[in-house]
Amino acid sequence: MFGKLRPLMAAIWQAPAKGLLSMGVHPNAVTIAGTIGVVFGACFFFPQGGAMLFWGVLVITFFVITDMLDGTMARLSGKTSRLGAYLDSTLDRVADAAIFGALVWSFRVDEPATSLAALLCLAFGSFVPYARAKAESLGVEASGGIAERSDRLVIALVATGLVGLGLPVWVLTWTLFLLAVLAAITVVQRTMAVVRANREDLRDHEDHHRDSLDYADHPDHHPGEPAANDVDEPGGR
Repeated sequence: MFGKLRPLMAAIWQAPAKGLLSMGVHPNAVTIAGTIGVVFGACFFFPQGGAMLFWGVLVITFFVITDMLDGTMARLSGKTSRLGAYLDSTLDRVADAAIFGALVWSFRVDEPATSLAALLCLAFGSFVPYARAKAESLGVEASGGIAERSDRLVIALVATGLVGLGLPVWVLTWTLFLLAVLAAITVVQRTMAVVRANREDLRDHEDHHRDSLDYADHPDHHPGEPAANDVDEPGGR
């Protein structure tokens, strides 16, 4: 859902991206700095609980923006690379681990259900990108789904910030449980994309096998043409 806003956000961040490029900042440096900021915001503020949850969300949100800024910089400078794509994907996992891991730690004593929900989000959230990466390594497009990373992250941060402003903790607890379920559904959706592709492969294999058998029975017969004994003789019925 929120992933569809990327083109708009990329347009908004063109000016800051150009400014950083003019200063000689490399897109990969922005990616790394953004991840360090997210890890700091989560691991320093979240374990303190209370209002610090809100301030942690503000810090994290500021640095999460770099996830769009570095990509815009790479496109404008022509510095898109496999290393940049690898860093972006890998450090996203680091950021997710810091955010949900800090929530697990923060609520482990007083709110074990919230801690468990955050742990499930961390676990199922890690399956989602793996399902896509493995599918694409097999030549299957398996992006999308009911809840992509950006969707889950925004919702989790909003719920955390609201609890930091005074809402009851159960708001965050049930939100995290819901996000864990949505992540699991997304994994299933991406798995089904591979299942459909596998069925198509099997059909193609069966068609090829049938053609091979036809050729073995009629070596002079070309697929798509009637076999010699299928041609009506003149005057035949």
